[in-house]
Amino acid sequence: MSTDRRRVVLCDLFGVIARHQRPGALEKMAARCHASLDAFNTAYWAYRPPYDAGRHTASRYWTDVLHALSRPADADTIEELRLTDIDSWSRVDDRMVTYVQTLRDRAQVALLSNIPADHADAFRTAQPWLDHLDHVAFSGKIHAAKPDPAAFQHCIIALHAAPADFLFIDDREENVRAAQAVGMNGHVFKGQDELAAVVDAWLPIR
Repeated sequence: MSTDRRRVVLCDLFGVIARHQRPGALEKMAARCHASLDAFNTAYWAYRPPYDAGRHTASRYWTDVLHALSRPADADTIEELRLTDIDSWSRVDDRMVTYVQTLRDRAQVALLSNIPADHADAFRTAQPWLDHLDHVAFSGKIHAAKPDPAAFQHCIIALHAAPADFLFIDDREENVRAAQAVGMNGHVFKGQDELAAVVDAWLPIR
C-alpha cells in the first residue's frame, strides 16, 4: 500500500460516535400528542426524510406529524416536541469520541450525519470536539441525506479528495453500500474494537 496516498476516515454519528435515540423518548412524545406509540412512530419517521435533508423546517415537520395524528399544531406543542426530540438524540459514546480524535494523528477525520439543521446546531454547541475534526457534514446543513450520493459527493469535494481516499463507517449497511457505489471504501460498524482492527489494516504503516 502506498504511504503517500491521502486517507480520510469518514464517520457516521448516531450508532457510531453518538448513541441512538434515548429510550422512552418516542413514548414521551407520543403521550404529549395524545397518540398511540405505533401511530406516533409511523408519523415521526414518515415525515423525517425532508426534515433530515434540510428541505423542511422543524415547524413544517412537526406540523405534518401532528396533522397526521389529527392533532392541532400550535406553536407551544411544536416547540415542546422539538426540544424533546433534540434532547433524545444528544448522547455520545465518550469512548468512541476519544478514539475518533486519536485517529487525527494518522489521517484526516470527518463526519457525515443525517440530522436536521436545528438538531445540528444544538449538537455542535454541546459537543465542541466536533470543531477539531477536519470536516463536519450535517445533512440538514448540506441539503442531502444518506444514502443520497450527493451527501458523499459533498464530502469528497469539501475535503478535496478522491473517493478511494475515504473509509466510510456507518452502522447501516444501506449507507455503506451507497458510499461504496461512489467509490469509497466502507465498513459496517459493529463495535469499536472491530473498527480499530479495520482502520489499522486500512491506514498505511508509518
